[in-house]
Amino acid sequence: MNFEKVIDIFLFREGTDEEAEVTNQPIITTGSVVWGVLLRSAILMLLSLFVIEYFDLREYWWLLVFIIWVGAAYPGWRQYQKFQSRMKTFQEETLCGSCIHLDSTSQLCKIYDEHPTRDYVPCEGASWEPRHFDSDIT
Repeated sequence: MNFEKVIDIFLFREGTDEEAEVTNQPIITTGSVVWGVLLRSAILMLLSLFVIEYFDLREYWWLLVFIIWVGAAYPGWRQYQKFQSRMKTFQEETLCGSCIHLDSTSQLCKIYDEHPTRDYVPCEGASWEPRHFDSDIT
């Protein structure tokens, strides 16, 4: 993993759809959202604990919880909502989106272990199987 990707995850920065089509990688996945929240939480916790100790603000421990919510959890939740919206659109627009082999949490084909995009279908439709009607599309 290169340094630019870590910075993108930390800042919850999204790439463009063109970048995803060139590299055949999804722009953001559930794992990158979780990794970003954990990274931000750890950094914010260390900084907050240092500030609380340095300025002797132990009676304001609840401020740490608020800072972690505002700085890490809420932006992560918003990014996850964007990912879910993008994944729902992907499932409606593509052949892979209606296949039983698509792992919608990571936008990954379970058979070929590749990330499908709007223009790239890993099996080219040969291994496509429809989802069952009773299965959850989200």
